[in-house]
Amino acid sequence: MLKLMYITNDPTVAKIAADAGVDRIFIDMEVLGKAERQGGMDTVQSHHTPEDIAKVRAAIGDQAEIMAHVNPMNSNSQTEIDDAIANGADVIMLPMWRTVDDLRQLVRMVNGRAKVMPLLETDTAADNLPEAVKVSGIDQMHIGLNDLHLCYHQKFMFQLLTDGTVDRLCAELREANIPYGFGGVGRPGSGTLPAECIIAEHYRLGSQYVILSRSFCNTEKTTASLCVRLLTTVLPTTWPSSRRRDAISGRLEMLVP
Repeated sequence: MLKLMYITNDPTVAKIAADAGVDRIFIDMEVLGKAERQGGMDTVQSHHTPEDIAKVRAAIGDQAEIMAHVNPMNSNSQTEIDDAIANGADVIMLPMWRTVDDLRQLVRMVNGRAKVMPLLETDTAADNLPEAVKVSGIDQMHIGLNDLHLCYHQKFMFQLLTDGTVDRLCAELREANIPYGFGGVGRPGSGTLPAECIIAEHYRLGSQYVILSRSFCNTEKTTASLCVRLLTTVLPTTWPSSRRRDAISGRLEMLVP
């Protein structure tokens, strides 16, 4: 079952997304080092806040989970995590982790109050994954193709799907019985690499999570009415979540060459 995650701190858009079948609203609070790593790239740098979590929660109720994407481990991490959970986060995502100790600290800081979903996006984390999966308290893991392909000095983030890197990481997570996902996906028919090809890879690799791109509703470039149309008409018919069908496998089989 592929669960859909959508980045927004706009309560109105979050409600539209939840109504359309998005499983998890993604509040992106990461700012430390992100601009330097991804400078000049067309990536999302959101500057969301813990207060945004409470606003989105008020708008969507229990229709979807809320995930707080905090900063990489730093001296203020405990406060960031506490604030996110206090405002209603169901899941904590830690970016740029590198060591098993990073994950142990994360689990201690969350202390069972929310699900833990580390974001694997460094080459060091990839090397350390066989030991990292043994850390008790890791509920899920997402593989971030953007920063990870930069670590490997690659030119295109989906190279990681052709050189065996994502296959290997998914196999290690699957062996450890940790649910996982990777990267993001746009609207069918959009993107440098067609979304249909990417979603087929999710099926092939047993992925359970994917981030929906801004192509569904880029509030900086599209009108509110277009966002409503894309998220309520295009999304339910092309990327239905677990709540909108009993199983995803039958439909995706048709996309696999």
